[in-house]
Amino acid sequence: MSEYQYYEFLAIDRPLDERQQAAVRSLSTRATITATSFVNEYHWGDFHGDPNRLMERYYDAHMYVANWGTHRLMLRLPRRLLDLHAVEDYCVDDHLSARTTDQFLVLDLTSEDESGDFGYEAEVRLSAIVGVRAELAAGDLRPLYLAWLAGYGVWERDEYAFEPSADDDLEPPVPPGLSTLTAPQRALADFLRLDDELLESAARTSPPLAEPADDPGQLAAWVTNLPLAEKDQLLLRVVEEHGVSVRMELLRRFRDERTTTITAPPRRTVADLLDNAARLRADQERCEAAQLAEEEARREQARALARERRLDELALDEDAAWARVDAMIATRKPGEYDAAVTLLSDLQALAERDGRGDLFRERSMALRQTHARKPSLIERLDQANL
Repeated sequence: MSEYQYYEFLAIDRPLDERQQAAVRSLSTRATITATSFVNEYHWGDFHGDPNRLMERYYDAHMYVANWGTHRLMLRLPRRLLDLHAVEDYCVDDHLSARTTDQFLVLDLTSEDESGDFGYEAEVRLSAIVGVRAELAAGDLRPLYLAWLAGYGVWERDEYAFEPSADDDLEPPVPPGLSTLTAPQRALADFLRLDDELLESAARTSPPLAEPADDPGQLAAWVTNLPLAEKDQLLLRVVEEHGVSVRMELLRRFRDERTTTITAPPRRTVADLLDNAARLRADQERCEAAQLAEEEARREQARALARERRLDELALDEDAAWARVDAMIATRKPGEYDAAVTLLSDLQALAERDGRGDLFRERSMALRQTHARKPSLIERLDQANL
């Protein structure tokens, strides 16, 4: 297929003003641009802007898809909501990286696949994935772990993706709830091509997720006890159009103070996770093969029973069946030849079942002699061993 590239940017916390939209418009005359989004597709040429620069200045989320196998997702969060040091535990070469600006932390997640199998509706997927940004802001680190796991998962498709010594690399802290992903997290896993068996392998040590309970009374009391000077600073930030960030920050602090500490599970090596995933995959393939064999056995039994019933019906008037064979052959039509051969096969099976194989062979030979000058029919009889 021809070249295809898809770019999308979203402004979530603060819409772009007219000046900012004009600055973005100068980078692309064909893009669909609003105060909260930028969307463009390229079937030739390229985007003249720098996604890194746009994320630092204007946007909170970015998706890029190319038909040569590149999937890229970028997310920007206020630095108060996600600590760089916590993110660094999950960084993997070019698959997950993070950097900071004065106010923000920018995550960069990438998946590459050069298999040439391309079929993707990017504009649908960004709306499904972007919810992980709010989850990260609320302290849910599952999206980071999924990105880390998908990065090492490339090793299963490309044996040269990492050095052999990476086998001994330890996994980062395992967040709770890996076995019960949210819809945005599931969409992120699919976007990053995370293997289901690898995810299942990783989720085995992930504790259940404790859903936060934001009791209004406790929240009101907690806000009341905040220092007055801090409240003034928060109100000023709200007035300056940072209301969404302030809300996420306060809820994050409130929940963190009430979250029960969970004992961290033992950290596994990359080799452990990949080997366990391979075993899960092999077990699943064996189960699927056994199921297919059972289904085929049931189908074969059903076919055998159906044929026995058909032979029983045929035995009620075998001479009439031979007469039908003669009538079909007399039409000289290929389709009727095929039907005649099928009926002859049943007559042969009936004769062999009843111990009259010699009689069938005599009648079959007579039929062949009668129609020896019909090569198309004779070929069909030979193919059916009649």
